[in-house]
Amino acid sequence: MRIKVKRCMLLCLAGLLLFSGGCKKGKEPKAGGYRIYYLNTEETQLVEEYCESSADDVESRVSEVLELLKEEPETIEYKSVFIGGVEVRDWELQETKLSLHFNEAYAKLDAASELLLRASVVQSLVQVSGVDYVRFYIEDQPLSDMEGKEIGYMRAEDFVQNTGSTLHSYQTADLRLYFSDKKGSALEAEEVSVRYNSNISMEKLIVEQLMKGPSSQDRKAVIPSGTKLLGVSVRENVCYVNFDEGFLNVAEQVNPRITVYALVNSIVDGGECSQVQILVNGETNITYQEIIDLSKPLSKDPELTREDEE
Repeated sequence: MRIKVKRCMLLCLAGLLLFSGGCKKGKEPKAGGYRIYYLNTEETQLVEEYCESSADDVESRVSEVLELLKEEPETIEYKSVFIGGVEVRDWELQETKLSLHFNEAYAKLDAASELLLRASVVQSLVQVSGVDYVRFYIEDQPLSDMEGKEIGYMRAEDFVQNTGSTLHSYQTADLRLYFSDKKGSALEAEEVSVRYNSNISMEKLIVEQLMKGPSSQDRKAVIPSGTKLLGVSVRENVCYVNFDEGFLNVAEQVNPRITVYALVNSIVDGGECSQVQILVNGETNITYQEIIDLSKPLSKDPELTREDEE
């Protein structure tokens, strides 16, 4: 499903919000409500308020959250993260991946304000049922870090979630992830730089980044769409990755062996484990796509990787 909403829809929704919903300091979210993240008056930390919802479908709820983020909260103690003339020009939702297109004012934000805005918007929007990932664009250009690397899709876990946390309560990592080539018959490496909560393990971070898919259109995702991650744990140098039954589907036009070893090779390269045990709903007595035996831990297979052509 692909939904594109222009700025006029946001403006129309603003009128509706004047008569319903609203934010309440210190309240716990009820079913269907959100925690909206604002700036403190010093513009150094994020603070949260519970906001009620008046929308009943995913596109209306996305618009509602964006409008709530843009509006100045009722209390004078908080400020909107949309400072310096920053606006969302339009957005697009494809399956559970939301792309936001900001105006040029976004590029003029200083580093601290930009990070706080990004954390606020992502953490607020992923509360909408039907939105799992958020990606930023400035006009039509993907948002990049200071080294020029595209940041790609983000989740709440990419940021520290406890209110009032400082800017330096998260870590950054450079990961080497493996995805499928265009033909679905070989692995290609992709270097990505991510920010993540220090409480998350490196192995879980790698799996979550693989599930987001590649940033390059020259590569294919390897984890079947709709797969849910049930858990990641490490014991005696083996990483145990537990998916739901969605993993048993086949990624579009990708060899099943490529799917399995994209996961194994990425974890072995980036984590502390030498083997990976894949489970589906806690079970290992599985032959994936009637080709690969998942009953025992698997080691890295470097022969499946196709080196980038110079």
